[in-house]
Amino acid sequence: MHRRHLQEIPDSGSNVTTSFTWAWDPSKTSELLLGMGVSVLNDKLANENTPQELLICVSPPPKRQKVKDKEFVLARRPRLLREAAGGVSWDTLPDELLLGIFSYLTLADLLKVSQVCRRWHRLSMDESLWKSLDLTGRNLLPGVIGQLLPLGVTAFRCPRSCVGNPLFKTSRLLPVQHMDLSSSTIRVGDLQSILDRCQSLQNLSLEGLKLSSDILRKIAQNPSLMRLNLSGCSGFCTESLEAMLNSCSRLEELNLAWCDFTVDHVRTAVSHIPSTVIQLNLSGYRQNLLMSDVKTLLERCHHLVHLDLSDSVMLKPECFQYFCQLTYLEHLSLSRCYQIPPAALLELGEISTLKTLQVFGIVTPPSLQLLKATLPHIKINSSHFTTIARPTTGYKKNQEMWGIQCRLSLRHPAVF
Repeated sequence: MHRRHLQEIPDSGSNVTTSFTWAWDPSKTSELLLGMGVSVLNDKLANENTPQELLICVSPPPKRQKVKDKEFVLARRPRLLREAAGGVSWDTLPDELLLGIFSYLTLADLLKVSQVCRRWHRLSMDESLWKSLDLTGRNLLPGVIGQLLPLGVTAFRCPRSCVGNPLFKTSRLLPVQHMDLSSSTIRVGDLQSILDRCQSLQNLSLEGLKLSSDILRKIAQNPSLMRLNLSGCSGFCTESLEAMLNSCSRLEELNLAWCDFTVDHVRTAVSHIPSTVIQLNLSGYRQNLLMSDVKTLLERCHHLVHLDLSDSVMLKPECFQYFCQLTYLEHLSLSRCYQIPPAALLELGEISTLKTLQVFGIVTPPSLQLLKATLPHIKINSSHFTTIARPTTGYKKNQEMWGIQCRLSLRHPAVF
């Protein structure tokens, strides 16, 4: 049979091993799905916004299987043959039904079907299919981000990845609302290019990244931002920090722990953190966080529910009077605040709302047992790590981001 005719494919109960060969110019298929890459079918598709060599380093190309008797060819049948064939043709299915079918595909399969024909290419790039995307720990070539995010991605999870230049082909704003780029390798200019197109962010994590004052100004253009994780970040001035905190007036969770802060940075932060913040991590500032800073902070943020001031060696028991004024405080972390003696911690039992207390490093095992017996209503040293504004908590296999499960992911068993 001519290679452009689609031969009959055995049903699922058959023991015949099948293999598919793409029936277009072989010179254009050498890079097809190379490591989950995507290349155009012909010159007519070159301007259809097809990601080039998409995720080339993500997954090895599929291996061809040997065919017992014959090789089946996947290609579009001539129109006359399609009309003469019995049953329902794929070409007669409405777009809505095909989109419904495509919504069950993994990311790898969705990229594959985008190469079948022009219609499937168009439908596979429909924004309804690309709402959430997980590319954790991947090597993303230049242009990949610039092709994917404009497809309608609202939740983008990409921590611990190597992100190349996005190379956006459009200047329109991105619909991204939730984005995690924690601990990724990305140039400051490339990160700024991404954030320059984001004005609808609600949750953002840039933990461990080198930033700039311009990047903080880009963050400030997201008035709906509710969770922000900048733990371990560096590279911005106090003026940009002040401008960002003043603009993000709806922040509820803020993590500024262990940033490359001077005394002026800390003073700027405590003086401008929005009063809407109810969960705050300001740990890791050792000699730079003073008692006066704590007083200023708690006078501004009197609705705090979760507060972490660990590794602040300048804090003394005198700060407890300010904690007692927080009528909603449930979780408090003072680990390695070495000027606070264990006996003084008993005063925190007067906070009726307090549920957990983390004081690692300042109590000995006998003192800890006595403290737990004296304050039985408070869980003491129950967690080593804070969850404030962090996108993912708990066990390592947790693939959620602020409670959002990304549908398109390369972690699917069918891929690996």
